Amino acid sequence: MNPPDYQRLFDAAPTPYLVLDPALTIVAVNEAYLAATTTRRDMLVGVPIFSAFPANPEDRGADGVRNLRRSLEIVFATGASDTMAPQRYDIQVGESFEERWWSPINTPILAEDGTITHIIHRVLDVTDLVRSGRGPVAGALARLSGLEADLLARAREVQDMNLRLRLTNDELAATGEALRQQQRAKDRFIATLSHELRNPLAAIQAAVELLALDVPVGHAALAVLARQTGALIRMTDDLLDATRALTGRLALDRQRVDLRSIVSETAADVAAEFAAGRRALRLTLPSSPVPVSGDRIRLAQLLSNLVSNALKYTAPGATVVVSVATAGHEAVLDVRDDGIGFDPAVADSLFEVFTRAAPSGMTAVSGLGLGLAIVRSISELHDGTVTAHSDGPGTGAEFRVRLPLASAPEPDSPHETVQGARTPLRFLVIEDNADLAATYRALLERRGDTVTVAATGKTGLAAVAASRYDVVLCDLGLPDIGGLQIARHLRGHLDADRMKLVAVSGFIRDSDRQQVVDAGFDAYLPKPMTLSALDRVLTQWSADVP
Repeated sequence: MNPPDYQRLFDAAPTPYLVLDPALTIVAVNEAYLAATTTRRDMLVGVPIFSAFPANPEDRGADGVRNLRRSLEIVFATGASDTMAPQRYDIQVGESFEERWWSPINTPILAEDGTITHIIHRVLDVTDLVRSGRGPVAGALARLSGLEADLLARAREVQDMNLRLRLTNDELAATGEALRQQQRAKDRFIATLSHELRNPLAAIQAAVELLALDVPVGHAALAVLARQTGALIRMTDDLLDATRALTGRLALDRQRVDLRSIVSETAADVAAEFAAGRRALRLTLPSSPVPVSGDRIRLAQLLSNLVSNALKYTAPGATVVVSVATAGHEAVLDVRDDGIGFDPAVADSLFEVFTRAAPSGMTAVSGLGLGLAIVRSISELHDGTVTAHSDGPGTGAEFRVRLPLASAPEPDSPHETVQGARTPLRFLVIEDNADLAATYRALLERRGDTVTVAATGKTGLAAVAASRYDVVLCDLGLPDIGGLQIARHLRGHLDADRMKLVAVSGFIRDSDRQQVVDAGFDAYLPKPMTLSALDRVLTQWSADVP
């Protein structure tokens, strides 16, 4: 039996059919379609459908072209047939257009992979039905036709809305994934940048501290080194913390702390900078503790950013006043200066990233414009607020932070103060940066401590197996064994229960801090690690170390 001649069957079909390719070009048409539209095959095949059947220019309200185009778009978007409501679509006959009404169905032809290869456009000419809307029967038919058109139109509206929602959801999903990929790439970049910057900065910082032991106090070159190293460290920290704050990933380690002690410690840390800049820093502190539930490191960073900001925008001879007080259920931290001030209209914008308040004509100040944005983020994370006030340029500025007071007092820890002279300790430094490791060793040995250095995780583990140590300073990013793995191994060591483990790293995400604790580390110190930061950790352990 011979296979059927499909071309002949197509041409002989009594229903009008037209076939479109994905470019909406007519590729086939049967005889019934030619008769219904009073056209010839050579007028249609190879011609875009909307060129072959343009809109009637004399009918300003004509919407046939728009409706057909929308139906075809739905077919391409859904891969399913679309039935159109009966509608007017005039056709050109000679030099004029003739009114016609059609009931179209557009059906996709799919390839094996699901892509659309063609669309079959089937139409029924319902012009006579629409025109014969006279008499009871014709009127009923017309009303039924109108009802059908109304229902189909409403169904089309719902279909269009669902399609738009589907396309919007797809676009949102694609955009969201692209943003997540960009965020992951940015995180990797910042992690690498932070690590690469902090390692040399840590070595420089430690070397400056080592030089300070031999160079007379107030030596100009050493003061420059210390000041500029501190500036680089702050800019690196600000870049990292601003990124965390903007993405909601700046985490806190909240404890009950006395805001007065944080102010005193921070003031001591920046005293040299103020002296070098010939500015005065004055503290006004209450006699009673001001307890808040906060992250000591982040609150110190908040205050450091505020006083550093005051240092930048004041002239030599200026005075910066830091005061702490209580008001109701809040602790109030004020930083006031008699510097350049700012226009009150820009007060709120000062806390935006990369924003500065320097008036035109003023010499550019150092920094990235991130410090105050970080201040606001830290304040809000502590359920507090920060505001800026100035009466105008040249009148100075005041920044006020309000934080909730801690609700109930807690007993003081027995390890808050050092009892007597510090006992020399046995340190193991596991650090692959040779300059940094050597500087740590020199600093600690100058204090009377005993120090062993291991450049890899394997040699560090071997050192612990051979000797006993009080404190292990371990870099998290070692080339052979990760710091977390080392901590887990050491915590399984028989004699490691009395040994303190300190994680040291140039970059750690706030979300990773719990992993550091779970691995067995007792503390985490960011690079560049200072002796004062290490001492604060050792002070808390002083009663536990033999």
